[in-house]
Amino acid sequence: MTVSPAQALRDLLAGPDIIVMPCCYDAFSARLIERAGFPLTFMSGFAVSAARLAMPDTGLISFAEMVDQGRNICSAISIPMIGDGDTGYGNALNVKRTVGAYAQSGFAGIMIEDQVAPKRCGHTRGKQVVEFDEACQRLQAAVDARDEGADILIMARTDARATHDMDEAMRRIKAFADIGADILFLEAPQTEDEMQRFCTEIPGPKMANMVEQGATPVLPPAGLQDIGYKIAAYPLTLLLAIVPVIERALAALKEGQHPEGLATFTDLQDIVGFPEYFEAEKKYAAED
Repeated sequence: MTVSPAQALRDLLAGPDIIVMPCCYDAFSARLIERAGFPLTFMSGFAVSAARLAMPDTGLISFAEMVDQGRNICSAISIPMIGDGDTGYGNALNVKRTVGAYAQSGFAGIMIEDQVAPKRCGHTRGKQVVEFDEACQRLQAAVDARDEGADILIMARTDARATHDMDEAMRRIKAFADIGADILFLEAPQTEDEMQRFCTEIPGPKMANMVEQGATPVLPPAGLQDIGYKIAAYPLTLLLAIVPVIERALAALKEGQHPEGLATFTDLQDIVGFPEYFEAEKKYAAED
C-alpha cells in the first residue's frame, strides 16, 4: 500500500534521528537529492526565485509560479517534500487556498510565516512581521485547511526574532504550537543559547535553517540533534555549490578550453530517466 506524501513525512518525524534535508529549486535538483539517499527535501522560495526568475527572494515570485514549480518537482521524485508557502499569499482565506493547492500538487508539508507581504529572505535586512493576532489567524487558517481535508503537514514560522526580540519570537511560536502546527520553525536565532531555548521550551518537531553566512550558527547535524532539532535544512547549499562550478566551466569555454570535471553524458541520461523511457518504449514498438 502506497502512503501519501504527508504520511511519509509523519513517519520520518516519528523516527529517532535528525533528518538532514537539502533544499531543492527544480525537478532536476530534487532528483539528485533523492538519488543521493536523502529521505526529505524542501522547495526553497529563495532558491526557486533565483533559479526560475533570477530575482531576489523579496516576494516577487507568485503563488501560481510556486505551485507550478512544486507540481513539477513532486512529479519527479518519490520522497516527500515540504514547500515554502511564504505568507499564504493574502488573507486567511488565501492561506486556506494556498494550503489546499500545495496538498493537491503533491507536497507533504507547507511552511507558512508571519512576515508582512511582500516577504523577504529571513537572513536579509528589511523584514517586517504582522501583528500577533494576525499571525495567529493566518496559522489558524492553515491548520483549518489541513483539518478540513488537505492531506498536508503545517510548518509554522516566525521571523519575530529579527524584528522584535527572542521573547516575542517565543511567544509567537508557542501560540503556533497551541494552534496545532505540525512542525515549528523559529527563523534566524543568533546564538546556540537561543537555539537551545527554542528547543527546550517548545514541544514538537522543530527545524533548524542552516544558511551559510546567515544569522544562525551553522552546526553539524549531530549537534543540532543534541540541542533538540528534528530537521536540519540547507536551503542554499546546492545553489552555492553550483555557482563556482558553472562559472569555472564558462571561464574555460571563454578561454577556448573544454571544462574539466564534468559528469558523463551517460550519467546525465540516467539522471533524467532515459533508460526507463527506452525500456517502456519497447511495449509500443512496432513488430517486424
